[in-house]
Amino acid sequence: MTLKDRVQSDMKSAMNKDRLKVLRMLLAAIKQIEVDERRELDDAAVLAVLTKMVKQRRDSIRQFEDGGRADLAAIETAEIAVLDDYLPEPLSDEELDSLIDAAIAESG
Repeated sequence: MTLKDRVQSDMKSAMNKDRLKVLRMLLAAIKQIEVDERRELDDAAVLAVLTKMVKQRRDSIRQFEDGGRADLAAIETAEIAVLDDYLPEPLSDEELDSLIDAAIAESG
């Protein structure tokens, strides 16, 4: 099952209206790119869309907090929580260090 298929399936079974809203927004962003570029997005491209959406929300949170709008920042934080379900687990510090050491050893 591709990432896009997983999002579509989760959207169909979403019980929470806030989660449903975020999944619809994600699928709309994916569909917009597919229409603009006239191609089907693969998992890597869907991950790029997800990453971009999370970054936009983090920027919005910072701006909302600076403007004293904690209510809007909370909404953006909740949207990030939904989007994070579809992003891969980040590397731990130890895993990252071992990859860096391996790359240094390989390149000399």
